[in-house]
Amino acid sequence: MIYLDGNSLTLEEVIRVACEGEAVELSPEGKEQILASRKIVDGILEEEKPVYGVSTGFGDFSKVFIKKEERSKLQRNLILSHATGVGTPLDQEVVRAAMVLRANSLAKGYSGIRLATVNLLLELLNQKITPVIPCKGSVGASGDLAPLSHMVLVMLGEGEAFVDGKRIPGKEALAAKGLSPVVLSGKEGLALINGTQIMTAVGCIAWKEAVNLMKAADIAAALSLEGLKGTRAAFDRRISLVRPYPGQLATTENILKLTEDSAIIASHKYCHKVQDAYSLRCVPQVHGASKEALAQATRTLNIEINAVTDNPLIMPDTGEAISGGNFHGQPIALVMDYLKLAIAEIGNISERRTNRLLDMHLSNLPAFLTAFPGVDSGLMITQYVAASLVSENKVLVHPASADSIPTSANQEDHVSMGTIAARQVREILDNVVNVLAIEIMAAAQGIDFLKPLLPGKGTVAAHKAVRAILPHLEKDRFLSPEIKAIHDFIVSGQLVEIVEAETGSLKV
Repeated sequence: MIYLDGNSLTLEEVIRVACEGEAVELSPEGKEQILASRKIVDGILEEEKPVYGVSTGFGDFSKVFIKKEERSKLQRNLILSHATGVGTPLDQEVVRAAMVLRANSLAKGYSGIRLATVNLLLELLNQKITPVIPCKGSVGASGDLAPLSHMVLVMLGEGEAFVDGKRIPGKEALAAKGLSPVVLSGKEGLALINGTQIMTAVGCIAWKEAVNLMKAADIAAALSLEGLKGTRAAFDRRISLVRPYPGQLATTENILKLTEDSAIIASHKYCHKVQDAYSLRCVPQVHGASKEALAQATRTLNIEINAVTDNPLIMPDTGEAISGGNFHGQPIALVMDYLKLAIAEIGNISERRTNRLLDMHLSNLPAFLTAFPGVDSGLMITQYVAASLVSENKVLVHPASADSIPTSANQEDHVSMGTIAARQVREILDNVVNVLAIEIMAAAQGIDFLKPLLPGKGTVAAHKAVRAILPHLEKDRFLSPEIKAIHDFIVSGQLVEIVEAETGSLKV
């Protein structure tokens, strides 16, 4: 059970709720904070003064004063009118992450929502009622208004949800679990949708995937170093200690661990080759810089998951309702764009290593890693695929946050596009997993040609794991399913798990 107080949620806990279905409950502190905040809003509702989103309309309609008897209708209409998303549904794990993030923000006690309303949101989460949220439609300022509105629709008995593997109407979803729709009171609709929880949720899932990717990339590079008979000289710790970026040091340590006791590397210790190409020699610098970007994203996400991104904020110490701009997604937008570039670079350097493995003039291995060149093409076209993916990533990596389109009659005249950036991270990431899968296939094939010499402690474990899934490529065969098999093996975390069982934890 994870307890929410608005202050202490961790990324690991978000992942446990989103991906493993761990139950969630408000802590005693969280309940007290919500009750205190709501008491202030109840007082505001009794007054006849304009407070944004409580007794006024929204966006450019903030100039319109709303009478007491229409304020509940105002909140319901807000959800109905703002649920305008389009596109395929977000992954259910992303939606679950968004739900726990929104509840945690509300638990901090600055949003003025009722305790019963937050409890219903948590009931949806714990009862595995997952709202259907279209993936597109947020500009990332004023919060993720459209997608979060789709989340709240189900709480109203509207919209759609996934329950027990079926997509059904929201009203049926609630009834199936013995729950009743909520009737929103003043401020509640705005409290539920004015925030950055969708872009942050996508970012949290991308963070989990990126941590695994960074480790898998080091494994792939180590396999290629073995297959290409590269040297460990470039991974001398002293090199990284005089340029002491933590990411570079981590990568150096990983490659040394992975290739420890390598008979392949020992076999050519005194060869004529002075140094390797950049794609091998500069792995600590390139992979390490990407790890630095991931570290920055981690810092930002850790702040955002315990932040209040509502508007207006209800100040518990003074009872004020203050309008501000915490809903603006710029902090997430910028780090997601940074992470896009960092992950794309992992793919760029991986494809170059694959190219070297396949080029007989660079590898001293059979052309395209086939024993029967001409009749067989070997792994020739896998490099074409990797090239197409890294090229596609060069388009996707364009910063979404560089764009802004005014909305709400220019009241909201600068927006972050953070949700677009976050979604693109995962698209780029999946492309790079495929690029790494191709490199790993090629490196494993190259290592086969070096028998009876064996690779190092970690690389031999990786090689065996790959060969347990795919046999050596003796003759040409259908390779697309094999790329997918290694892709899935990486995504599942099993590759990293098997290797770490031999080497100990790899660093990120």
